[in-house]
Amino acid sequence: MPERLWPFAAQTPITEVLEWSTDVLVTEAAEQRIALRTGPRSTLTLSHLLDATGLAEATELGRAGPLDDWILPLWHLARPATAPVDAADLTVFVDTTDGAFDGAAQAIIAGNGGRAHPVEIAAVLPDRLELAAAAGVSLVHAIVAPVGSAFLARPVEIDRRRQGLGTVMASFTLRDVAGADAASPYPQHQGLDVLTDPAVLRQPLAETLGPTVEAIDNGFGPIVLEPVLTHVQRRSTITLIDRGTARLTRRRWLLSLRGRQRAFWLPTWGRELVLQAAVTSGATSIIVAPLADPSVWIGRHLMIDHPTGPVFRETTAAAWDALGLRLTIAAPGKSIALGTPIHLLVKARSDADRIELMHGPNRTELALPLIEMPT
Repeated sequence: MPERLWPFAAQTPITEVLEWSTDVLVTEAAEQRIALRTGPRSTLTLSHLLDATGLAEATELGRAGPLDDWILPLWHLARPATAPVDAADLTVFVDTTDGAFDGAAQAIIAGNGGRAHPVEIAAVLPDRLELAAAAGVSLVHAIVAPVGSAFLARPVEIDRRRQGLGTVMASFTLRDVAGADAASPYPQHQGLDVLTDPAVLRQPLAETLGPTVEAIDNGFGPIVLEPVLTHVQRRSTITLIDRGTARLTRRRWLLSLRGRQRAFWLPTWGRELVLQAAVTSGATSIIVAPLADPSVWIGRHLMIDHPTGPVFRETTAAAWDALGLRLTIAAPGKSIALGTPIHLLVKARSDADRIELMHGPNRTELALPLIEMPT
C-alpha cells in the first residue's frame, strides 16, 4: 500500500470522471462493440478550503510526491459512523451494507471537515469495521470513508484568497476501480437491463433522429437515396439523480456498462400506447389506440407498467381491430386494468466513453448521452 496520505477534507461537489475506450464497428443492420479497456480510468477532482498551515502543508506535499502513489480518501463514498469513536477502539460502527468497503484494507476516520486519520481494516461486517490496531483518534461525530491508491493526474492548484485562507484543487487518478461485477439492480428483458427509473428533466429535453440514408447527387440527373442503416439512429441525453445508497448502486451499474460496450433497454416513458380495454392474465393480445400503420409495431418491445412490477413483452403481430390496434404478445401473467401505462422499450447504449459524475453532500448527478441501437 502507498504510504503517503492526502489528508485534507474535501468540499462538495466532488467531480468523478470515468473513462473507457471502445471500438465500435458499424454495419448497415448491426454493430459490434469491442472494449479496449475493460476497467475504467477514474479521476477524482477535489477542492479543499485550507488555512495558512494547511496551505503550507499542501504545497509541500505537492512538491514532494509528484511521482508517488497516494492513499486517497474516497470522500464521495464517506458516511457517518453510527457510534462515537474512541482512540482505543478496535471497532468502528458504520453501515457497510452497500459494499463501499468490500475488499478494503484501509479506511480513514475524520471529524466533520477535519483531517483524515488512516486505519487498518481487519474485517468488514454489515454494521461495523473491525480494525487491526486501535483507532488512535477520539471523535463524537466521525466520518468514515474507504481509500484508494492514486497518483496525481495534474499539478496541484493553489488559490490564495488572503494570507491565512486559500483553496487547493487536486486531481487524482485511481490505480484500481472495483465494483463492475456487482449484481444489477434492474430487471432484465432478453438478457439486458431495463432502466426502470425515469430520467430527471434538468433542461429542455432534446432528441435527434439521424439520417439513415445518403443522398447521391452527380449533378446531371435526379438525386438517388442509398440506405446507410436499416434502423433510425436516435440520440438523446438523460439526467439521473440518486440519493442515499442508490448513489453507489448507480455508479456500479455505470461501471458494468463499460462505456459504449454494453446495451440496455430504455423505456420511452411516453404515451405511444394507450390501452382501449382491460387485459386478462392469460390474454395473448392487447388493444391500443391507433397511432400508426400496424406493420411498424411488429417486433417492437414494450413495458407494461403494472403496479406490482413491470412486465416486458415483444409484439409478434399487429392488426386493426374495431377498438383500435390489436398487438399480439405472450400472455402477461397478470390482469392489466384499463389505464395502466404502457411504454415502448428502445435498445440503447451510452454514446460516450467519458461519463462525469457530480457528487454532492446528499446526491449524485450525471448526464448520460444515449444512442438507439438495432434490436
